[in-house]
Formats: sequence, C-alpha cells, structure tokens
Amino acid sequence: MGSEKLNNGRDLTVQDGIRKSRLERNQYTISLMNEGLRAGLLKSREMISIQNTFMQILQELIKKYTRGESTSVTTETAESLLASIMYASDAYLFSLEEPEKAITCLKTVDVRQIYERGVEKVSQCLEESKQLYKEITANKLEVPVDAYNMTIDESLPVFLRKYGIIFDAHNTMASIDYPLAVDDMRLQGVFYMKQYLERLKLETEFCAIFDQRELLDLLVHYGRECRLNYRIELFNIYELVLNNAIFSVLSGGDADEIRIFESQYQRLEQQFMSLTEPQIRSVIGGAMGKLQQELPIHPQLKEYMDRCKEELVQRVANAAKQNSLRAVIITERGARAKSIVIFFNEEDRMSDVELRRRLDEITACERKEDKVQLILSSFHSFHDLLDMLESDCLYGDEYDALFHAFGDMELAILAKIVFYEELRSESLDLPSILLLKNEYKMDWQMQFVRCLQGMSRERMQAAWKYMNEMDYEQMKFY
Repeated sequence: MGSEKLNNGRDLTVQDGIRKSRLERNQYTISLMNEGLRAGLLKSREMISIQNTFMQILQELIKKYTRGESTSVTTETAESLLASIMYASDAYLFSLEEPEKAITCLKTVDVRQIYERGVEKVSQCLEESKQLYKEITANKLEVPVDAYNMTIDESLPVFLRKYGIIFDAHNTMASIDYPLAVDDMRLQGVFYMKQYLERLKLETEFCAIFDQRELLDLLVHYGRECRLNYRIELFNIYELVLNNAIFSVLSGGDADEIRIFESQYQRLEQQFMSLTEPQIRSVIGGAMGKLQQELPIHPQLKEYMDRCKEELVQRVANAAKQNSLRAVIITERGARAKSIVIFFNEEDRMSDVELRRRLDEITACERKEDKVQLILSSFHSFHDLLDMLESDCLYGDEYDALFHAFGDMELAILAKIVFYEELRSESLDLPSILLLKNEYKMDWQMQFVRCLQGMSRERMQAAWKYMNEMDYEQMKFY
C-alpha cells in the first residue's frame, strides 16, 4: 500500500500543491495518497485509516473468492485480489479528474463506497468496450494479415468474455499481437482494452476510406520491398496506408490515393534528399493537413493522425540520410516477370491416414535411394513435404541425398523458409547467409544448410536466382 513512504508515521508540513507528475496511472490511489501526505493534504492517521479499510475490503473479497470456505489464500492470490481492488479505486478517483478533488473524496467518503463506485466504472467500461468491438467487427478490413485477423476474431473476444471485474480487474488477460500506430502500455485491464479498441476503430475507419484493391496491392508491394511475408509479420496497416496517402499528395496525387508509381517515387526521393529535418516536418505536416481537409476525417481521427506525424518525419529524415527511402515510400515498380511453376500443389495434400502410411513406408526403406525415389514420387504438396521432413524419418546422409535430388526451384522454396529472417537484409546473398553461424531448431534445417554449403557455386547461384524471382505472395502454402 506504499506505507513505507509515510515518513515513519510523522505528519509532513505543506510544501506545495499536488505534483501531477508524481501520480501514476496504474497506481493512482497509492501515488495520490503518498503525494497528498507529502503536500500536507492528508494526515498520517487518515492515511492509515484508508489503508485499513482497503485491507478490510480485501478480507471480504478473499471470503468471496474462496466462496466462504477460507479466510486465507496464497500471498500471490492476495496480492492479485488487492491489485483488483485498487484498480477499481483508481477507476473512480481518476474519473474525478482533479487530484485535489480525489484527495477530498478519500478524506470524506467511505472507502467502501469509492470501491463500489469504481467497480461500476469498470463494469461500464467493459460494456463500452463490447460496443466498440461490435462496431469494429462490422467494419473489419478484408485483409490477409494474420495478426490483425486473429486479434479481432480470437484475442479480443476471449478478453471480453473472460474479463473478471471483481477478482481480476487489473489483468488484461489477452494476447494482443496486432500493434497500434499509437499505443499506451501504461494502462491495464479493461481501460487499456477500451483504449486499444478506440484506436483500432479509428485506424480501421481511416483505412476503409481508400480503395480496398489498392490497399491489398499496397500490402503485396510492402512485402516485396521489405522482403518479408506480410501475412505473418507484425506491422501496422493504418501507418502504412497513412504514409502512402501522404506521399501520394506530396507527389501530385489525390488525397484518396495510396498508389505510388516509380515516377512519383523519383520526384519524392529528389525532394526529400535535399530537405533538412525541419523542412521535412513542414512538408509532411502540410500534406497531412490536405488529407484532413479533403477526406472525411472527424476530429478524433484528425487528432490521432496528428500524433503519428512525428514518427513519419523521423523515419523519412533517417531514411533520406541512409539513402533508403524505398523502405518508407512503398512503390509499385511493375509486376515482375515470373516463369516459375511451383512443383508442390497445396490441393494435393494427403489425408492424415495416408500421410502416416507414407511415412511408415519411407521409414521401412533400407536404401536411401529408395527413400528418395518414394518421396519424389509420392509427395506433391508442400505441407506434406514439410510434415515428412519434420517427422524424423530420414537420417544422416539420407537428407543430403534428398536435397541433391531436388531441382533448383525446390531448393529455393526451402531456402526462402529456412532463411526467412536473413533474407530481409538486402546486403546478404545465399553464399553470405550460409557463412552465418546460426542455430536451427529442427534437424532437417541444419542438414539442409550443410547440404547447400557443399553444393557447387553454380548450383547456389541458380537457387538464388529463383529465390529473387519468387516472393512470399506466391507462396500461399507457407
């Protein structure tokens, strides 16, 4: 409860008013009491009385938690229950807005009433969060981004269904993977979740303004430019869309466009390379202002957009210095010519029973040549091939024989998966990646690396050529 900060029970003389900078949002009641004592607005005996009442509420909550079967719980559980109580108290006292008013409330209102009013605030916030969630799902973007979809379809419903107002109010109780453009991790529990939902709603509203075909194309070009699989990466869609909308305006495009073509990029690059950071801030601010004037932007969304401006200014300024603006300005550089026909067909996946039978047949083969021939003739789905590699039915030089039997394109597909992180660096080619001393979780991956290291330079160059011509958008089986 922070009693160690009470100066051994002695009353402090008034020094000045409440210093808001010392108040902590996550421990508002405790920091308020300590600051009130320091400022002379609370006396030590009042502090002790307030603390004692909170401890009485804790004892009553323990009885509810154990359904009357016990008056004691583990220290960890007691601390969690006390945190839930203080969370409710924080909710009410913080809603009073002025710290001095909250101090007066602590001095004149029964602490139990403060707690009960706080529980009502928490309950109200939960209902508001449920309504926000309904609005978000009704306008959800149709994008193949796993973190975005799983957060909305799975993580948020789990929180809203399982959140415990009485016993676990301080716990966020959800695995939220999708990152916001602007987040505030100082909040906890349902107040954090409401803030998250409010901002996700704003971001979704903004993205929905633009043509969804252009949005999907932007995601594809973003993955190609940054050499990553945008479907599984953690990134913020709104930030990507906002940035390209700003660049569209700066390059002479309309406010509702997010496509940036090569000719536009060349003009932008020439412009930014010659600007100082204050000048970059000015031109980006002007473009954002035009977006806010010409698009259907309401005040809350405008404020949110403004909070994202400085981050973009810094990214552009740094990228201009490092001559890497293409990582910031996502450009359509034309469709790549591809003549690749992937050998493995996702639609040809085996049933679990058939896969198990094939794995047993492979294991029963005594000669590695027979194993390789059986694999090449039986597996036509990349999912099945990966299942086979992860099943440990090959040993030692059997891996080497299989990988040497693959064509250059098959090697390229496996390399795109095994070296996913390394390929995000434009400075590394396949021979350079193979020189890295990385740890690999699976035996087949380690064997694959060893096999590549032993191949001729011509074979590696052929595989590298396919790797460069193949992007993750094509690899739907991944």
